[in-house]
Amino acid sequence: MGFRCTSRFRFAGNFPAWPVPQPVNDDETTPEESLVAIDAKVAHDRPMGFFEHLEDLRWTLVKCAVVFAVFTALIGIFMRQFNDAILWPLHSVQAADPKLVLELGTTSIMESFNVVIQICFLGGIVLSAPFILLFIGQFVSPALTERELKVVLPLCLAALLLFLCGATFSYFLLVPSTLRVSVQLNEYFGFVMRWTPGSYYSLLTWLVLGVGASFEFPLLILLLVYMGIMSTAMLCKYRRHAIVAIFIIAAVVTPTPDPFTQTLFAAPLYLLYELAIIAGRKVEKTRAARA
Repeated sequence: MGFRCTSRFRFAGNFPAWPVPQPVNDDETTPEESLVAIDAKVAHDRPMGFFEHLEDLRWTLVKCAVVFAVFTALIGIFMRQFNDAILWPLHSVQAADPKLVLELGTTSIMESFNVVIQICFLGGIVLSAPFILLFIGQFVSPALTERELKVVLPLCLAALLLFLCGATFSYFLLVPSTLRVSVQLNEYFGFVMRWTPGSYYSLLTWLVLGVGASFEFPLLILLLVYMGIMSTAMLCKYRRHAIVAIFIIAAVVTPTPDPFTQTLFAAPLYLLYELAIIAGRKVEKTRAARA
């Protein structure tokens, strides 16, 4: 005699019980949130195409141009206040000697226009540089691994900090010292000082940007140590040669040949050299521990 099932639920006891829905904890991730996270990770890990890279590069350049234009416009609007800040080294030298008269005068018709363009352009670059570096970092970061990001981010922050330290040191100490030495030499020879705005701003730009860039050399040393090209033992061995090279750099960057200004500039460079040796030893220990 055949067996006929009258209900499809008659064999339910042969199967495991259907799981009863449990309340979802707010701290746990729901299945929908997990799917969204997986989709986001897949979209992030998906390699970008050539035109997508071009589009990303285009927006990076647009953001850099907009930031530069904004700071340039702000400098143009507050030109008088910005110019007073730039003239602080000159005014500090005058304040030290009340009898000294230092007045900038133009010698050509277009010199004042050139000065305005120079102030707006260079000032816009200097003020927008941190934001431009940030946008470039955002563009390059997807191509870097997590380990590379841990190295690049502190390196960029250190580079910005060293440049600001060098520019500040030059603005408050080196530029007034250079002007003071120049005044003393002119008074010694009995020359009449006819300084132009173009010569003053060119000197200020060269010293501030040049000293700020020269303060970056410890990062170059650390990079060479990290790559294994140089070692701290080599840096200690050739310390005397490094001192000579530092004074040569000081002679090239500083416009005056007096030893006081060169020593004033060479002293912090040598201090940075010693700090680079200390940091290089830590890099070598970290690299040896990973090996």
